[in-house]
Amino acid sequence: MTAASAGTMEMIERLIGIETTSRLSNLPLIECVRDYLVGLGVEPVLTYNDAGHKANLFATLGPKDRGGIILSGHTDTVPVDGQTWSSDPFRLAMRDGKLFGRGIVDMKGFLAIALAQAPTFLERGLATPIHYALSYDEEVGCLGVPRLIDDIRRRGILPNACIVGEPSMMDVVRSHKGKIGCHVTVTGVAAHTGVPHLGVNAIEAAAEAIACLKQIQRRHRDHGPFDHGFEPPPYTTVQHGRITGGIAVNTVPNLCEFDFDIRFLPVVDPMEIVREVQTFVCHKIEPEMHAVSRETGFGWAIVPGAQALDTPAEHEVVQLVMRLAETRTLKRVGFGTEAGHFQKAGIATAICGPGHVDQAHKADEFVTMEQVVRCEAFMRSLMDEVCVG
Repeated sequence: MTAASAGTMEMIERLIGIETTSRLSNLPLIECVRDYLVGLGVEPVLTYNDAGHKANLFATLGPKDRGGIILSGHTDTVPVDGQTWSSDPFRLAMRDGKLFGRGIVDMKGFLAIALAQAPTFLERGLATPIHYALSYDEEVGCLGVPRLIDDIRRRGILPNACIVGEPSMMDVVRSHKGKIGCHVTVTGVAAHTGVPHLGVNAIEAAAEAIACLKQIQRRHRDHGPFDHGFEPPPYTTVQHGRITGGIAVNTVPNLCEFDFDIRFLPVVDPMEIVREVQTFVCHKIEPEMHAVSRETGFGWAIVPGAQALDTPAEHEVVQLVMRLAETRTLKRVGFGTEAGHFQKAGIATAICGPGHVDQAHKADEFVTMEQVVRCEAFMRSLMDEVCVG
């Protein structure tokens, strides 16, 4: 089996060795990449979150007076808590033609491969610029990339295209569902269950709202809209992932909290679903609650997520990425990425990266060496497109 280059392997090992679980700062990784690029004569720009402990990085290789192509990826990873790994998740391991480590697929492998090519991009000279875009907190709602995009627009940088290196087995993803979440707080009135009419049961009120959302989900399941080009399910989904409430079986609960998430087709406005259940709550649930106490009711907090992506198959960026990857396979997928945010900003975007999403977020996350080598070949083909030499 052909092995990846020494530069790629060194960069993969370096990035895997820096833990960037979303709950932690990503600055050690960002500063590592910044110093590496500065050593090549490239001046990255960092944009920080409000707390100053996380940052995006944007760097341009080549001329700064034209659009260029973004190579984008997020730096954060999901936790390893409760997972049983065969090796240290924060130390690169190699077994049976596979590379193991937290984030190797999602998505430090792509970032490492792209960054390792920087010296060659610069040596060959660039007629079209290549931009590196590394963002924070994609795993918890794509929180970093909007700030990165706002910054490059303020600085007058208008890239022509973006390639997001999420795992696609080096096939091309042109469309994916969007995602938003919602945290709901239901406030009731506590009482003894022997005199329940004196209380307002927050759990039961929450259950009615959840049942309404379940009916909305069934409607989308049975009547659409559908897009069978997507991996199953080909419709918008609503799922409840968490609920808490109550202190004792003989106490009417005065508080309940639940969370739901909407994975929506590009043609669906997820806020219409939220507004529908809010209207149901306002007209059918809260009046009964308010009859006991005006202090009761529902509180709604939208949790940011990923914009949907929908790039036409015939678009130039899709055709370019298919050519570079030497594939004719086009995909639509259910998982979200930062790609939709770039598209919404007017930057044509497609997804292509090494590894399979089925390996992400689990113990012994891995990418095969074959996929790493294919991604390196993709980068060499990209060089042929944008370099002068």
